[in-house]
Amino acid sequence: MATAPRPRTTTRDPEELGRRLTAWLDGRLPGARVHELAVPGSNGMSSETLLFDLDHPDAPVRRCALRLAADPAAYTVFPVYDMARQHRVMSLVGEHTDVPVPKVLWLEEDPGPLGAPFFVMARAEGRVPPDVMPYTYEGNWLHAADDAERELLEAESVAVIARLHEQFPAEEAAFLLPDGAGSPLRRHVDAQRAYYAWVVEGLAPSPLIESAFDWLEAHWPADEGPAVLNWGDARIGNIVYDGFRPAAVLDWEMAACAPREVDLGWTVYLHRFFQDLTVSFGQPGLPGFLRREDIERRYARLTGHTPRDMEFHTLYAALRHAIVMLRIAYRQAHFGEVELPADAKGARNADSLILHHATLAAMVQGRYW
Repeated sequence: MATAPRPRTTTRDPEELGRRLTAWLDGRLPGARVHELAVPGSNGMSSETLLFDLDHPDAPVRRCALRLAADPAAYTVFPVYDMARQHRVMSLVGEHTDVPVPKVLWLEEDPGPLGAPFFVMARAEGRVPPDVMPYTYEGNWLHAADDAERELLEAESVAVIARLHEQFPAEEAAFLLPDGAGSPLRRHVDAQRAYYAWVVEGLAPSPLIESAFDWLEAHWPADEGPAVLNWGDARIGNIVYDGFRPAAVLDWEMAACAPREVDLGWTVYLHRFFQDLTVSFGQPGLPGFLRREDIERRYARLTGHTPRDMEFHTLYAALRHAIVMLRIAYRQAHFGEVELPADAKGARNADSLILHHATLAAMVQGRYW
């Protein structure tokens, strides 16, 4: 991980985007000027974020962030980028909860101005636990914090998820249900099957991913529990912190209507992904941080709901992450950043393209926890 090339996060020219953004803003705030436009180094490989300052006497905010759908010609990570959906989710979260979500401003669904739909929101100030290198590695602010500071950050972060689930009216999340039949959890899993089929179309399938889907069917929860609004990408790397307290909750493109445990399983596993990877490279990581039992305990105390079937939901999170990792591997090959195994079009070696294939295999075989 320390030496692998960083996958490219954009194929766009920031200067050209700045010119086009200025022209678009002029239609809403005549004479508005864009300053200090930047693409963060931590930009993801899905939707892109641009930061800029807005100069206009009637500007609703000065410091802005723009969330831009992925370039459809750039071998996207996901098949669809619904910016109106993200804008609506963030607006509703801001309306119905005290979860610190950035104030959303303009939505542009026409791909003409910037090449894809986008929305503008207020910029959150603070610091974010890094993904590259992960916060579980030495040399970043969260790793350098003391145990009490990390415990505060953990407690406050779990509280964000708890308040979202408790405060948001569940019926208001129904618009997020995927098409299809069955319960919210069934629809969520079926949508992931469809995503996997899209990822491997014409390419090597993954026997490991398919075995994980089989495991889910064999261990389906007897009581799925009620559906709530799920943040979707529920992890500390999507929170801006003021000190060790959340100042803004970001990245709602995976928001869903699903059982509470779908979010909790993602929170548990995405930390384990970084922790396991760090240990495999000879560092201790943060073994006492964001432990599954602590997340479950904190959540139960805050909500009165004891998380259940968490092995199911944590494996489901690892499975979902594996599909994304497989798509990213094929995307890197598309851009010539990595070479696939010589027989990558054969099913036998597709599993090796998934960074955490050993972890997922251990879960499926019942020897992880």
